[in-house]
Amino acid sequence: MTKELIPWQTLSEAYAFLGNSLLAPMSKTSAVGLDPAFWRAFPDFDDAGVSDAISGCVRYAEGAVARAEEGGNIVQDASVEYTKLFIGPPSPSAAPWETMYRSDTNIGFGEATFQMKALLKAAGLEVKNENHQYEDHMGIELLYLSELCHRRAAQEMDAADDAEAEPGVGIGATGEPTGSAEAAEPTDSVAKVSSIDPASDASVFTFIETHPLSWVDAFRARIAEEFPEGYFVGLAGLIAAILRFHVRLIAR
Repeated sequence: MTKELIPWQTLSEAYAFLGNSLLAPMSKTSAVGLDPAFWRAFPDFDDAGVSDAISGCVRYAEGAVARAEEGGNIVQDASVEYTKLFIGPPSPSAAPWETMYRSDTNIGFGEATFQMKALLKAAGLEVKNENHQYEDHMGIELLYLSELCHRRAAQEMDAADDAEAEPGVGIGATGEPTGSAEAAEPTDSVAKVSSIDPASDASVFTFIETHPLSWVDAFRARIAEEFPEGYFVGLAGLIAAILRFHVRLIAR
């Protein structure tokens, strides 16, 4: 797979699911993560690391189905796990904010929060959620990344449509140029786009490495300390695997 074939929209959808899964307990959202069939259909991007992480999610879901057949409330179990890990009381066992992993502070509002606020603002986005989460929440970072991937997919689709619609400049049988040279020139609206595109390869690569990938392993480790066989340790492992796959793909 080359950069020209990066599955931007599929990545966007994967990041959106993973991000939303960290922003609300399963009792308030969807229990699809407890369905083994959902995980078997989840995109592995032909990557061994992602595939292994998905296999872990499948195993958890299969175990959950077995517990449900025995009368267990598996949605409640996952929601209790979520609460203990990311909410508390007295405090979250696995704080979901980047700030908590970039300093020794126990305050969930720091430099990483300001950086994310600036990135969201520059992209024309803002956080709106009933829990008033800090902007450097892992779920919000993944949703921001999902939006960047969605924009990149749209850009590539528009570029492909333009390439088909415009004749451009070619070489005729006589060796003379054919078509309109002016048609190949960018319009003013295209030419005036900011030189700092948050959906560019460089911007996405830098964001992943600087933000979610820089602390996802530590985040997963804290989850594993509390619930080593739980739902969210597998989810965090999948997040890490997809982030690593994504940066490798861009770097090719």
